[in-house]
Amino acid sequence: MTYPCAKINLGLNVVARRADGYHDLETVFYPIPLCDELDFALTYEEFPGPDWQRVRLSVTGDEAVDCPNDKNLVVKAYYLLQKDFPLLPEIWIQLKKQIPSQAGMGGGSSDAASMIRLINEHPRIQLGLDDAQMERYAAQLGADCAFFIRSKPCFATGIGDQLEHHDDLQNILTGRHLVIVKPAVAVSTRDAYAAITPKKPEKCCLDIVRQPIETWRSELKNDFEEPVFAQHPALAAIKQNLYENGAIFALMSGSGSAIFGIYEDEPSGIEAKFPDCKVFTLKL
Repeated sequence: MTYPCAKINLGLNVVARRADGYHDLETVFYPIPLCDELDFALTYEEFPGPDWQRVRLSVTGDEAVDCPNDKNLVVKAYYLLQKDFPLLPEIWIQLKKQIPSQAGMGGGSSDAASMIRLINEHPRIQLGLDDAQMERYAAQLGADCAFFIRSKPCFATGIGDQLEHHDDLQNILTGRHLVIVKPAVAVSTRDAYAAITPKKPEKCCLDIVRQPIETWRSELKNDFEEPVFAQHPALAAIKQNLYENGAIFALMSGSGSAIFGIYEDEPSGIEAKFPDCKVFTLKL
């Protein structure tokens, strides 16, 4: 059993459009203690013959969504490794979803990366891959998947797959409280990118994050907020509401639609301020 965590973006700048159609980013990925549950069993002995050449996936939990098995990233992670290693073709994967989908929090990517690590470390498999090798596999599944192999705060560039781990990022939010508000709003990442004009920021988000948190509000930005808030004004209202209720800093994570607020002390009754949303309160 493992517990794939979610992440938030402390700043997100879209700095350039690439020749391959993707975009270069600058962001600080920060892991948070909101987790799914993931486990698997090798069940081939129960399914002799041709019927055991398959992968079974059971998805439960408050945040479970309908998704064909062959589209789920944990299944894709298994098949990705199976191309290079003699993995047994029968496996039963159990995934309990607690991280909201389409929230900009990396839940699916985290599940995929955790699946790679689970397979690598399984006592009957033991592939012997190190972190760097697992990150290279994870990067094939999604731009931010590699981050979740180690799930440690880092500065990410490229399409989000070039990771720099800095020891001073480890404890910048330790002891503070995090409120995440997820409305019933679906944000199209494709449309969000299409509405952005890439540009290099005046100050790198890594440098801003190293400053006192009181300075973040005026300097730390997410370039997706402007186009997404224009299309979904309710998200801008959530961010303003977090500030009005005592947040030191608030920002949309990724391309949305989750908005997070950072607090010195746990806010009382915050769920009532967002009656039509899912609200998660965590201590970092």
